[in-house]
Amino acid sequence: MPKYIFVTGGVMSGLGKGITTSSLAKVLQRSGLTATCMKVDPYLNFDAGTMNPIAHGEVFVTDDGGECDMDLGNYERFLNKNLSKEDNITTGQVYNAVIEEERKGKYLGKCVQIIPHITDEIKRRIRQRTLKSGASVAVIECGGTVGDIESLPFLEAFRQMRLEDGMENTLFVHVTLAPEMGAVGEMKTKPTQHSVQELRRIGIQPDLIVVRGTRPLPIDAKEKLALFTSVPVDSVISNPDVETIYQVPEALYREGVLKPLMGHLRIKGKKTDLADWNAVASRFVRQKNTVSVAMVGKYVTLMDSYVSVNLALKHAAAANGVGVEIRWIESEDFEGTSRSEVARKVLGGADGIVLPQGYGKRGTEGKIWAADYARRTQKPLLGLCFGFQLSIVSFARNVLGLKEANSTELDPQTPDPVIDLLPEQRGISNLGGTMRLGGHDISVLKPSKAFDIYRSKTVRGRHRHRFELNQSYMEKLEDAGLHFSAFSDGGRRAEILELKEHPFFMGTQYHPEYCSRPEYPEPIFQSFLKAAIEEHEGRGKRLQVAARSS
Repeated sequence: MPKYIFVTGGVMSGLGKGITTSSLAKVLQRSGLTATCMKVDPYLNFDAGTMNPIAHGEVFVTDDGGECDMDLGNYERFLNKNLSKEDNITTGQVYNAVIEEERKGKYLGKCVQIIPHITDEIKRRIRQRTLKSGASVAVIECGGTVGDIESLPFLEAFRQMRLEDGMENTLFVHVTLAPEMGAVGEMKTKPTQHSVQELRRIGIQPDLIVVRGTRPLPIDAKEKLALFTSVPVDSVISNPDVETIYQVPEALYREGVLKPLMGHLRIKGKKTDLADWNAVASRFVRQKNTVSVAMVGKYVTLMDSYVSVNLALKHAAAANGVGVEIRWIESEDFEGTSRSEVARKVLGGADGIVLPQGYGKRGTEGKIWAADYARRTQKPLLGLCFGFQLSIVSFARNVLGLKEANSTELDPQTPDPVIDLLPEQRGISNLGGTMRLGGHDISVLKPSKAFDIYRSKTVRGRHRHRFELNQSYMEKLEDAGLHFSAFSDGGRRAEILELKEHPFFMGTQYHPEYCSRPEYPEPIFQSFLKAAIEEHEGRGKRLQVAARSS
């Protein structure tokens, strides 16, 4: 029988419950066990696809086409394996399944209720997905915090699984916070005590408490928590801030998390070997040299809107032996009369520019202008999905002279629709789950910069888009110097662009950031960071020459 570890959160959101879940699974994986992760989200949305990134964070796309919570990305990056859309369970999915069964007459004569029908469906999905994954241990994270009314059916399902599957097959981990008041200098345990009391009222006694804090939890605080929460002292695990999230598995391991965990679940693993992982984590700490990347986006007010892009840049920087400073720039800043002055200050001092994904008209003219700035100044640029499309619009306007060129998403009446709706998208009215989603094989042309980067004729890329290059314009664009070097679906979809006679001006219709891992950085991001390093060094030399001349 598989083992189930249920991770709940208390006190406040944003504690790093997803990183704790990922790290527990990583430690188990490096102890010779087959571990997987799941996320249950209490919202009524069927999936994360229609949510605003500023409100919810990035939508992570799985290879099988799921539009999921961003924690799925953390799980994949830590475990270095692809997960499924079935690993993200939402209230919307559960209720939808139960109502469909009710309409078919499955519950004929019965009153359909939260208990047992909704909780049974939750348990069925968790068990079915765990068995399908082949994992011996599933770490299941519950979104939200204890006390949220939306989470109650999931917590009740977890409680029932303990009764049905047995104590030795289920473990409850509660992640809390020990805040430290500056004037007092003491890490407070009362919030954790109250959080555990709330969990108990639901019928769940935690077996393990992971306490977040700015520094390690003192032993006297651990003893106090053990006494007031009925958890053994060795099951109170301190999880202090570290320099990089990739150090958390080692931190939990050193805290002795495996002893109570494996003892409770009655499992044995091999000797835990985190050496390779820790070597990778060390690359992200205190690099001597740093390059700066300007992220010109529409959702820059929330860092989590582009979390996969941020991490892919950090993976690539670490692989190149440098640190990376990401400068958040609202694309609308380049739409006023002072944009040249703004660009001189914020883009001129950057070593590279990223145009990330996005939807809708707001801020697009700023992105188009930023792409042209990178072209004119020979600044390294990487456009991702929407950034790929707007780079084409920018080139068509400023090189081909098609001044009103645009995407039909932004201007349905444009006389030059260089970006147009995918043919199969015509007639679709529903927005949720209807885009071109998930992994597709991409054929890379040779010779090309793309082939030099990937060293393969075929790569796998994940997608999330409705619009694409209108290939009736491709010959004109190619003749002017914009080369399309990769295609999918038998040549019907252009996937990579590269600008000739430019150090690095590339874009991808797919999302390479979703496939980047700390152990295996995504190649096109690595190449972009290498170009940014060269730009940084070249700019430094130019400044030295200018200083000597003056």
